[in-house]
Amino acid sequence: MPITLSVPWENELDDKRSELKKIIMDTRTLPTLPGVINKLNTLAEDARASVQEMAKIVSSDQVLSARILRLANSPSYGFYRVSTISNAMILLGVNVVKSLALSSSIFEIMEKNSVGLWEHSMGVGVAANMIARKLALPECEEIATAGLLHDIGKVIISLKCSDAEKRILSIVRNQEKYMIEAELEVIDTDHAEVGGWLAKSWFLPDKLSEPIAFHHDVTRSVNHRIKTAVVHIADVLVKASGFGDSGDSYVPPIQKAAWDMLKLNDELLADLVDELEDKLVEVRNFSIEMQG
Repeated sequence: MPITLSVPWENELDDKRSELKKIIMDTRTLPTLPGVINKLNTLAEDARASVQEMAKIVSSDQVLSARILRLANSPSYGFYRVSTISNAMILLGVNVVKSLALSSSIFEIMEKNSVGLWEHSMGVGVAANMIARKLALPECEEIATAGLLHDIGKVIISLKCSDAEKRILSIVRNQEKYMIEAELEVIDTDHAEVGGWLAKSWFLPDKLSEPIAFHHDVTRSVNHRIKTAVVHIADVLVKASGFGDSGDSYVPPIQKAAWDMLKLNDELLADLVDELEDKLVEVRNFSIEMQG
């Protein structure tokens, strides 16, 4: 059963916000997290631990391994031949595999209940990877993962606050507001901040949690503003393409801070838009295959 906020809507917004944060941070009420994650975290902190040891732990959960490999072979990363968990860890890095493991149950919910949001998230992962490579940025796989996870807060709001979600969607539809504005009005927070809370509760590194938390306001990112700017631009481009369904009915502007940070210009943007069009065909095919 979904958890709904018990605080009446007339109460102070602070009460709603603190109650929601308590619910989000209570990991016992989240979709079941894989038991291997604690073991993986411990090994990841041990400088002597090998990739093979970590891969062995993840591989012990066959369902989880299958999900990770499926995501690792998705268009977000562009490898297509990731056949083992140790292979995934070498190509993607431990942080990315850990993030995919943590997110796998939530992605499963998205695939079943919100195909539009799943496709939007996949599209942003692909676009973030594409932008990062075009600009020759380091850690493209981690940027792609941040793009893939950027809207994970929407899934949590839907799972845990179904009454609030209905009111948010009604405001978006009837008052022509952006989803982030409607969320702030109803629950005094938004999906980006909720995603950031979740990333922190999962002990994800700042280079993943900051782009998730600040993809709507790049200026609030402290340590990883370039990665955050890439995810912001990727999100806007995918919305502009009409691919998937983020919940917003119109496209937000690109933040000047993100544009300046990445030193973009109109010609480069046109190239990115052209290239993205082809990439999104791959994402659509992948999505159809996953639902088949």
